[in-house]
Amino acid sequence: MVEHMLDFMLGPMRRITGFYMDNLLFCNSAVFVSYFGAKLFKKKKVTSEQTS
Repeated sequence: MVEHMLDFMLGPMRRITGFYMDNLLFCNSAVFVSYFGAKLFKKKKVTSEQTS
């Protein structure tokens, strides 16, 4: 019963959730790397603008 309700409410998002759960370590690693990469590049940009 709960599975049918989730299928109706989430629709195609159920497949994305299944992929995420199957590859949890890879997905979380990608999120952390992109977050810290964005912080690193933003910090370098701010310091270079201050020296100009």
